[in-house]
Amino acid sequence: QLQLVESGGELVQAGGSLRLSCAASGRAFSSYAMAWFRQAPGKEREFVAAVRWSAWSNYNTRYADSVKGPFTISRDNAKNTVYLQMNSPKPEDTAVYYCAATLRGGVPVGRGEYDYWGQGTQVTVSS
Repeated sequence: QLQLVESGGELVQAGGSLRLSCAASGRAFSSYAMAWFRQAPGKEREFVAAVRWSAWSNYNTRYADSVKGPFTISRDNAKNTVYLQMNSPKPEDTAVYYCAATLRGGVPVGRGEYDYWGQGTQVTVSS
């Protein structure tokens, strides 16, 4: 079992920056692929970014096309924490951001491939 708690969501101006954190409690954190998803009002939850660590390839990451470049996902296995650095966010990035984890192989991007979810943190980007 893994419990996930997100933090860092707030109101930010477009063009600013924001870092979200997700603290995990449980065993073998480094074995999990970790991801960020988001859900805007009236829309489905969508993939944002994911990261997996392995001893032979270090960090493997995947990003949604809409955030590739300005957003960066990273993890600190010693702290059982995954981060999402959001640079120059836009009003359309406004959503509740969720942290997710899975033991499935690779770096999954599908919502159904993740087994553990946090409660979410609200990010609002003003124009």
